[in-house]
Amino acid sequence: MANTKPIRVGIVGLGRAGWNMHCRELEGREKKFQIVAGCDPIQERRELLAKKYGAKTYRTVEELISDPDVEMVDIANRQEDHVSDALKALKAGKYVFLEKPIAVSYQEALKLKAARNKRKLFIRHNRRFEPAFQHIREIIASGLLGDVFEIKLRRNGFQRRDDWQTLKKCSGGQLLNWGPHLVDHGLQFLESPLAELWSNLKCVAAAGDAEDHLKIILVGKTGRLVDIEISGGAVLSEPVYIVLGSKGALTSDDASIHLKYLDPKKKLAPRKADPGTPAVNSFGSKDDLRWIEKDIKVDPKAGCRMDHIWDHLHTAIREKKAFPITLDQSLEVMRVISQVKQGTPFDGKSKRKTKKK
Repeated sequence: MANTKPIRVGIVGLGRAGWNMHCRELEGREKKFQIVAGCDPIQERRELLAKKYGAKTYRTVEELISDPDVEMVDIANRQEDHVSDALKALKAGKYVFLEKPIAVSYQEALKLKAARNKRKLFIRHNRRFEPAFQHIREIIASGLLGDVFEIKLRRNGFQRRDDWQTLKKCSGGQLLNWGPHLVDHGLQFLESPLAELWSNLKCVAAAGDAEDHLKIILVGKTGRLVDIEISGGAVLSEPVYIVLGSKGALTSDDASIHLKYLDPKKKLAPRKADPGTPAVNSFGSKDDLRWIEKDIKVDPKAGCRMDHIWDHLHTAIREKKAFPITLDQSLEVMRVISQVKQGTPFDGKSKRKTKKK
């Protein structure tokens, strides 16, 4: 008989991720999840959790893991502690929901693969369920844009940020902040194994010494290219998504999608390159192209939202169904991130053996 009781959650880290994201996303899901405990070194945060949810609170993760009432440990603290805390919880037989980045390096992340209870480990790449990402994948799969050869992903702005995530000694930087989301998107968009990688990192506007502007170029074995740019130093920015295909293209700002594509009802006349000398100011014979241009609202058929990752998590634990984000996919994200950072001034204290392809 299926277990219909809510999954009893203990949240590790009651800050920007744990309190502002995880707790809020669980509101309205009380039949699936119950916050029974939380831990944080800051007393005021513990008191706030206890007051709002009636949950037990602890100062250390070890105390929370030892609580027999905690069924799942939701790890949302600083990334430097993600692997060690996940391993402790897995060793204790708990389910683990691990916030991105799953580690600070690929070598460290591999420890998760070796964990005895890794089947109880679930990765929170919540932007896999981002509506625009899902809708754009549906458009690409439909063939409307023809052969998609390049995709640009952008998360840009200008911000003189000065918190711990700007410091190398805290494993800060945009590569471990926005990076896991966009690298995951990029690898999914490739639709083939990664063949080539190029990258460049800079610190432009942040107060710390970690990278706040980065460019990553991924090329799949099929030749499709994904151009990723994340910046806290870009005063002007491009659309969040740009997709280029042989029969059309699109741009998106997350809320809407602008499409321009060839009329599929009109068959293109065959053309042959002419080696002769063209007329002055001519680039060859006229080509009658009938374009369709329109704006549509982001509304994927799947009807997904980023917080739907919790519903997939509940189904995976209670109904033993496959979770849509695999550990191997998350490890590949970390492998790319480690390659991007290796040998740069932002490499930090971690030494990596992997080499760029």
